Parts: sequence; C-alpha cells; structure tokens
Amino acid sequence: MPADALLGAPLNVVTAGPELFSAAVAAQGVAVTRVDWQPPASATGLASLWCDTVDAANRLALDRLLGAQPVLIDVRPAIDVIPGMTNDTVLHAGPPIEWERMSGPLRGAVAGALVYEGLAGTYEEAERRASRGAAGFDPCHHHAAVGPMAGVMTASMPVFVVENRAAGNCAYATLNEGLGKVLRYGAHAPEVLERLGWFRDVLGPALGEAMRRLGGIDLRALIGQAVQMGDECHNRNRAASALLIKALAPELAALDLAPRERARILAFAAGNEHFFLNASMAACKAALDAAHGVPDSTLVTTMARNGTDFGIRVSGLGDPWFTGPAETPQGLFFPGYGPADANPDIGDSAITETAGLGGFAMAAAPAIVQFVGGTAAEALRYTRAMYEITLAENPAYRIPVLDFRASTCGWWPRPGSCRRSTPAWLTARRASARSGPASSSPRASASIERSTRWCSIARGRPRPTIVTEEDQLCTLRRSRSACAPPTTSVKPRDCSMRARSAPSTWWPSSARRKATAA
Repeated sequence: MPADALLGAPLNVVTAGPELFSAAVAAQGVAVTRVDWQPPASATGLASLWCDTVDAANRLALDRLLGAQPVLIDVRPAIDVIPGMTNDTVLHAGPPIEWERMSGPLRGAVAGALVYEGLAGTYEEAERRASRGAAGFDPCHHHAAVGPMAGVMTASMPVFVVENRAAGNCAYATLNEGLGKVLRYGAHAPEVLERLGWFRDVLGPALGEAMRRLGGIDLRALIGQAVQMGDECHNRNRAASALLIKALAPELAALDLAPRERARILAFAAGNEHFFLNASMAACKAALDAAHGVPDSTLVTTMARNGTDFGIRVSGLGDPWFTGPAETPQGLFFPGYGPADANPDIGDSAITETAGLGGFAMAAAPAIVQFVGGTAAEALRYTRAMYEITLAENPAYRIPVLDFRASTCGWWPRPGSCRRSTPAWLTARRASARSGPASSSPRASASIERSTRWCSIARGRPRPTIVTEEDQLCTLRRSRSACAPPTTSVKPRDCSMRARSAPSTWWPSSARRKATAA
C-alpha cells in the first residue's frame, strides 16, 4: 500500500545529520525536509563530557589494575596483619552502617563473632553490647580487607594474605566456611563457632605454613586458568578451588600434623566448592586498591553491600561512599522460601565484578545458570553487555566461548551509561528473616542481580549523585578546579606480619554520616 494512502496525506520526512540519510529517502521519491544541525563542539557542549585529564587518569588507574600481580603468600590471624585491627574491632561488609540499621543476617553474624571472641557470654549479651557501642564497627574496605555476605571479621580469625607484587600493597579475606550454617549468613549455632575455632587453631596455621613453604601462589595465573575451565570466580569456583587444593596438598601432607587433622583439612577443602572464593576476592581487592586514589580518575574501585545499603567508591574521589538502598535479588530459592524471606543484598564479593570477574565474566561459566537461574544464552548476553560500560579488557582472563576474548573490566558511571546497561553481579542469598539473625536454617538461594538502583543513584534520586553533579566528576568539566576533593596517590602497604595502627587518612565517620545523609 502506498505511504500516502496509508497516512491519508502526502509523506514528508524530516532528517538531521549526515546527508546520506536525506539522500536515501529522496532517492525513493519522497519529499525531504533537511534540518541543518550538527553536534555542538564548544567546551560546554558534548565535548565537555570528556577531558584529557580524566582520560590520562583513567589510563593510569587501569594500568595499575591490569598490571596487578596478586600472590597468595600466607594465612595469619587478622590482628597480626590487618591495618587498624584491635581486639574489639568488628569489620563488616559494605559501606558504613550503625547497629540500629543493620539487617538480621549482619546482626546475627556480629553477635556470633562477639561470642566467638569471648567478648560476650551469650548472644543476647552480644546484642546488648553491640547496641551500646562496645564494638567498633567499620567496613572491611577501610582496612584493605573484604568479606563475603555479612563479611564479619574479628581479631583472632585467620585471614588470607594476598600481596600485589606490582604495587607492594596487601589485601585480606577470611577463610571460606562452606555452605549451610555459617557465620557469613548470620548463623551462630554451636557448630558454627566450633568450626571457627578449628579454623583459628588448626586450619589457618596449617594453610599459612603450607603457603610459606611454597613461597606463594600466583593468583592471577590461577584465576586465568580457572576461567578457561568454566569458573567466573565468584559463585562458581569449582576449578579454582581444585587448582588451589592441588597446589597446597603436597605441602599439607608434609606438615607435622596428627593424621586425623590432616585428613580433616583435606576433606574440608575438597568438600567446599567455594574454598577459593575468598582468595579471589582478596586478589581483586589488592588489584583495585592499587587503582584507587588516582586524582581525576572516574574508575569505580569498590562495589559493596551491607544488607541495607549498596555503595560504590570512585578512584578519583578518594574514600567517600556513594550509597543507595540495597535491592533484594531475584533468583532461585529452595522449596518453602521465596522473595518475602530474602534479605536485601549483602557482601563485599561484588569486588570480583568490580575487577571484571563474576557476573562480568559469566559467559565463561555457563553452568552457573543452574545455580543462579537463567539460561546459557543469557549468561552470554550479560557478559557482552558489560563490554559497553567498561573501559578496558584484562588479557589475563580470557573467555573461551567468546573466542578467548579478554574479560571486560574498568566500569565507570559515565552520563547516560545506565540507560544502556547496568553492572551485573552474582550473589548468594540466604533465605532468612529480614529482622532477626538466622541461627539455624542452612538453606540459601542465589541470583543474578542487575541493579536498576544504579540509575537511581546516578540520577541523584534519593542519595548523593555520582554522575550528574559537575562538582563531583571531571567527566563534565575541562578544569579540575571544581572536581573531586584532593586525594593522594596509592602508596605501597607494608605486608609484614605485624599489627599496625589505622592510617590517619581514613575518612572520619562524621564526614561519612554527613555525606550519606539524604
């Protein structure tokens, strides 16, 4: 049917842009009205969305991220190695939060940790002490550390020590407890604390001695191999865990341990498919800390959740957090549980996605969809979408199904990016009451989270903006005069095994409260 008959009037097409558009329409005998328009070239127009200063800063930050050489060198008690750790410090996942706003799983983990450390005799006493300020709460990220789920970390807990040999800094993470009743889900039953005690007295010292004998384990090489074996090193760690156990087993077998303990160590490691997860998180943290604090850089170096808030930190903006409400992931649940039972997302494990693994590399692990839901085709789609919002690719991690294309990394929240795609990450989800600690149920679920909340944060709707305010990011200005607050370059951290006091450059809690006030 002719267009004129369909529309009831002669057709006239209005075009703007290249002459090719109008010429193609005119060649078909259609009247064309040409609009003389071209993108503005002034400093206040489209050109202001980018500047050479930001470009150079992002190249420097990416060089530090891509050049990182994370090596697993030891397992030590947290108080011996983590900067600022004290006997009554309780580190947690995500951005800063007070006891009154903590979710049930985080409160349960805090109470269990205080009893484990002997700082309280009962869980009721632990909650009273926590509510009265007897424990010093602080994010793991403020102490070069990361923790999965609740992420609670206290003085005597053994932690992986990962050294970034390119920059000289270290990062730390607790040992993975496996699935079921575990502290990171908020459980604090007697068997949970018994396992933590065994970690402290037997497993941690044995792993530390084995790693020292090996001289360290190259985590970048191990992760690269695991990605080509079907892992994405967040929720699927089957290959990486096997590779780590393979490296450690000969040294563990040679230790002067009771045969029963040696057997228990190997059985625990072999039966825990997430054994490698915490080491993966520490490796990513060590790489991203080296990229943090680069003046003018818009690279996101932290994504984390505490069960109430979701927060990010940007390299060129220093230590401040930019937060919005944590969303409840949608995914698979065990029978008898559903979205109403789930807590909003929690954990520091999105550090893997921040570094280009996890949900960003989901195409490498199609089998993960059996755990988190979806299809293998969707896993491919998620990974391809991440290339649109990132600055680089990491040649150390190559994805076979994409013809060994390097995994994407280097997300930055540039204007309009959330309209095309938002960061995707994987998360394990405990099905437990929002308001109380989960002390008994071993059930959990998992999901793929694609947070539309990112657009809310980016547009500044209920929380401080990270994209549209010209005085926050240099991407909207040529001059640095009204950009990020002054920051200092990354300095290598001392990785020696001794306690250290907190750096004086940490962001004061009063400033955090002021910056996150809606």
